[in-house]
Amino acid sequence: MPSLFAFDLTAPMLSTYPFALLGQNFLDKPNGIVAIVILALLMLFVIVMSIIAIVYGNIWLQAYMASADVKIPSLIGMGFRQVSPRVIVTAKIMAVQAGLDVNRKTGISTQRLEAHFLAGGNVMAVINAIIAAQRAGIDLDFDRATAIDLAGRNVLEAVSTSVQPKVIDCPDLARSGKTTLSAIAKNGVELKIRARVTVRTNLSQLIGGATEQTIIARVGESIISSIGSSDSHLTVLENPELISKAVLDRGLDAQTAFEIVSIDIADIDVGENIGARLQADQAEADTRVARARAEQRRADAFATEQEMKAKVADNRASLVLAEAEVPKAMSEAFRKGNLYAENDR
Repeated sequence: MPSLFAFDLTAPMLSTYPFALLGQNFLDKPNGIVAIVILALLMLFVIVMSIIAIVYGNIWLQAYMASADVKIPSLIGMGFRQVSPRVIVTAKIMAVQAGLDVNRKTGISTQRLEAHFLAGGNVMAVINAIIAAQRAGIDLDFDRATAIDLAGRNVLEAVSTSVQPKVIDCPDLARSGKTTLSAIAKNGVELKIRARVTVRTNLSQLIGGATEQTIIARVGESIISSIGSSDSHLTVLENPELISKAVLDRGLDAQTAFEIVSIDIADIDVGENIGARLQADQAEADTRVARARAEQRRADAFATEQEMKAKVADNRASLVLAEAEVPKAMSEAFRKGNLYAENDR
């Protein structure tokens, strides 16, 4: 007799049987498969749009409210191209708010900002520099700003230096370790000078132009040359502006990234009398040479004296030998009978 709790496991559950039967009937129809595919695609589209809205919705809304002309496809493309959408959108909004041209063909477009970002440039620095240049009335377009930035120069600092000139110490203590320049006038007196050079950036020559180290070297060389051509150090002390004017008239900022505004002599100190010291050293050297020559002459005279003494001794020896021959000659004359004079014969 079967149990009251026995049931057939192979039989379908009563609760799921109507739904399975309904699904089977729905799949048997051709339009049902198409409807399921369309429903799946709609769900996938909704999911994708939700993800896009979550990731890019806030950024796109900011751009849209600021009329920055940034589209959703552009934001999605930035994500695939490893470009920071927030940086591009922020830069574009700053450009729009500053009144810059953001036209897609001729202005600061999203594509041009992306290109500069991918090239390794600082997009925010470029936009800030262009805005600062516009406010200061300086002609700086996007192409030149990006070129300066990619060349390794700080474009924002360059614009700031154009607006507010920069003061450079000559010599540069941090690089040379010296606090003053040493120059000698024609009268031999040393002057120790410290100068200050006021420069501003020349944006047209910033790319490829020489740096401030060249300016410092040229100014230092010209100051030394100008003082060296002065007849007396007193002239320089009385009129230091003559040195500044002479140096400034030489066009030392040629082929550099800066324009020299002014050259000012900050400090002048009188150093050693190099000319007198050199003359003293020369006199001492001449004295040593004269002493050496006199010593050489004394040695030569002493050697000559010794030679003369040797000759005298040699001559005396010869004389003694000659005197020794006299008796021999007389004896020989006696022996031969030749001792008489010619008159006695």
